[in-house]
Amino acid sequence: IQLAESGGGSAQSGGSLRLSCVGSTITSSSYCMGWVRQAPGKEREGVAVIDFDGSIMYADSVKGRFTISHGNAKNSIDLQMNNLNPADAAMYYCTADPGWECSTSIVFDYWGQGTQVTVSS
Repeated sequence: IQLAESGGGSAQSGGSLRLSCVGSTITSSSYCMGWVRQAPGKEREGVAVIDFDGSIMYADSVKGRFTISHGNAKNSIDLQMNNLNPADAAMYYCTADPGWECSTSIVFDYWGQGTQVTVSS
């Protein structure tokens, strides 16, 4: 499986950005897809996940500001990030896992190359 991310870039505090990801060959109904971020010197954080049926989970740090959704197909996801703040600045990775568990705390089997998000105050 290959995960291809797009979007990201720079925004000011309070601004918005949108990330997208397409996972090749994902056809199983058990796949969980999501976004994990990592800032320099900090631990990885599961940001948001969505399973094949559309069940969603968010990290507390992004609830009410970020929205994850499927794209045009179940093997694609989007992350709409609103009201960004400098703490959201990080490398964002699209992730996928073939297991039935889908939460922000799972260890994902597949990772994209990452896309950088920068937020200026």
